Amino acid sequence: MSGYQQWVAFCTIVIKEIRRFTRIWPQTLLPPAITMTLYFVIFGNLVGQRIGDMGGFDYMQYIVPGLIMMSVITNSYGNVVSSFFSTKFQHSIEEMLVSPMPNYVILTGFVVGGMARGMAVGLIVSLLSLFFTHLSLQHLWITVSVVVMTSALFSLGGFLNALFARNFDDISIIPNFVLTPLTYLGGVFYSLDLLPDFWRAVTLVNPIVYMVNAFRYGVLGVSDVNVYASLGAILVFVVVFFALSLWLLNRGTGIRS
Repeated sequence: MSGYQQWVAFCTIVIKEIRRFTRIWPQTLLPPAITMTLYFVIFGNLVGQRIGDMGGFDYMQYIVPGLIMMSVITNSYGNVVSSFFSTKFQHSIEEMLVSPMPNYVILTGFVVGGMARGMAVGLIVSLLSLFFTHLSLQHLWITVSVVVMTSALFSLGGFLNALFARNFDDISIIPNFVLTPLTYLGGVFYSLDLLPDFWRAVTLVNPIVYMVNAFRYGVLGVSDVNVYASLGAILVFVVVFFALSLWLLNRGTGIRS
């Protein structure tokens, strides 16, 4: 398969994925926008007025980067896990696997489609936040790098979940019992400086802490962790998850069984 043909195959998968979530936008783009607006109103305005400043910023400003990152994480993951599992369930993945298209093109196409939805929702939430507070971008390239790598990482995570899932219940276990708790305990709503030493050490085991704080540094210029170490760790996880996903896809794990 020539390079041009691979490019056409990749673009076809990405366009199909984008059309999939834009066609049903009341289910994919509208709910997270409404949910995040409620967070802005309840936590930012009502609760935030009683909390006051945090990290040198008013509470609304402080939580907005975390809420944006939370929307990117959940939607990148959710898009790939549901889309690829549906492809497995309908047996249309078999048509892709028997075609001359390399497996890395299939994997990359689904991942980029998940990234597109995650970043689209992140952009919508960012625009909505401007109605509630003022944001000034401090470090553009750090902000962009964190969003791109985080959306790629959780798209790959969704792909792995879809590979091992045997039914539709299996694709909701990780988001509900792993992803949601890690996100809420990932420093979205509070600074790690507020925690006792023991709980701060426990929280630092949570990988989402580093993504949220790196993004917050890009937007506000403040972070509870080393930003460049966080960027390096995210990049390493992306490479490891991509290699693992490709290896499992080549083996036919979850597809041939």
